Amino acid sequence: MQPDELSNVIGLMRAAGTDIQYFEVKAAKEGLPKSLVDTLSAFANGSGGTVILGLSEAEGFAPVQGFDAKRMQDAFANLCATKLEPPVRPDIEIVPFEGAMLLAAYIPELMPVDKPCYVKDRGRYQGSFIRTGDGDHKLSAYEIDRLMEERRQPRFDVEAVSEATVADLDEDLVSALLRRERDKHGEVFRKLDDMQALVNLGALREDSDGILRPTLAGLMTLGIYPQKHFPRLCVTFASFPGTTKAEAFSSGRRLLDSETLVGNIPTMIKSTIDVVSRNMRTGALIEGAFRTDVPDYPPVAVREAIANALMHRDYSPHSQGTPVQVNMYADRLEITNPGGLYGTVTIDQLGHGGASSTRNQYLAVLLESTPYPDGGWVVENRGTGYQEIEARLSEALMAPPIPKDTISFFALTLSRRHLMPEEMRKEALPDTRAAILDMLDRFASVSTREIMEASGLSRAGVMRYINELLDDGVIEPTEPRRSPRQRYRRR
Repeated sequence: MQPDELSNVIGLMRAAGTDIQYFEVKAAKEGLPKSLVDTLSAFANGSGGTVILGLSEAEGFAPVQGFDAKRMQDAFANLCATKLEPPVRPDIEIVPFEGAMLLAAYIPELMPVDKPCYVKDRGRYQGSFIRTGDGDHKLSAYEIDRLMEERRQPRFDVEAVSEATVADLDEDLVSALLRRERDKHGEVFRKLDDMQALVNLGALREDSDGILRPTLAGLMTLGIYPQKHFPRLCVTFASFPGTTKAEAFSSGRRLLDSETLVGNIPTMIKSTIDVVSRNMRTGALIEGAFRTDVPDYPPVAVREAIANALMHRDYSPHSQGTPVQVNMYADRLEITNPGGLYGTVTIDQLGHGGASSTRNQYLAVLLESTPYPDGGWVVENRGTGYQEIEARLSEALMAPPIPKDTISFFALTLSRRHLMPEEMRKEALPDTRAAILDMLDRFASVSTREIMEASGLSRAGVMRYINELLDDGVIEPTEPRRSPRQRYRRR
């Protein structure tokens, strides 16, 4: 750390009157304080941080008279090497400040496979800490278990559900999934009967008695009603009248809407989008001759966020009582799932091509071939979901999503779209026939598809107006009848 950097940091702490998130100050005149080891664990388990020794917080962050930086350097390095598991390897410097010499030690964040870092003599479950604000807080058993999962691939999604049977699976979804897999991987799955194919895909597994049972992944993707076995593996939705939960409760105002969405993952995604759409505004912009609906939150962005939450959430026994939460406030939409980012993916990598790490690998594979109610498949699982969210928000001229990652949960916030002045216009829209002619005045020719996209009408609706205009001799085709390249222009 350079002297000017140190000076700036201390200036911030003096202004705040306390330590800050990534910096911890200790006087350490008589030796290293006992609580320092907790801070080292917290920084190593979090995003890293810097310890500054030789400053007195009680005296306005002034240098401590008589502080021996060289002696403390050796003691500090020994503490990091012998009192923590795994050992911490700090970057230690002695830096001048206001006529004194301070010790500044940067504690790097450990790799996920090495967490948690804990105080040896207290053990993993009593000696693991995390940094929150300016304090060090003990990790819960749940958080420690989630960190330990990073050392191996979780298999909760492929565990057989003891009380479930094959009859709990939706026959139509199973048939569609197997058809898709046989189309994609014919050399493998065409040689297998349906039951064996489902076993290989992780949708079924033999229990200890040799009976084929649906796995958790199989139930969540293909089940008729997975909540029969896992009541809280669902999505909860709540719409609040203000910007915080406390605001609504303290004022006595009730929720604007509240619902629990159940069923398999494709059904829950579709149902959640429907309830979000029901509770948000949809503005209208006049673009050319047609009106364009502009919602508060782009439906595709909402869909991707919910699909990601359900696919990547923690399905361990400790979190099976925790649903995915979708909370709508006056200014934002928050989607929260149990379990933070998994594997090598960090917040900084979200949205970058190729950044993908799958906690529930069997579930992800099944969702790639599970049909979505509105067509297509539930997920692509190519690490592009977050990019799609960013792209849809950008197209709508909205702020990018705001991610928050902790050991125990991941949250994504979409800020509500601001109304544009054009949406306040009350002018009457021209009729569809006139709108089509307006398009033809602005473009040399148009296709049926282009009119459908501009107007929101179905193909049948557009063709009714096109045929009227053709019969009246107002427009003419550019290609022979029934040509796939057909377009229309003014006569």
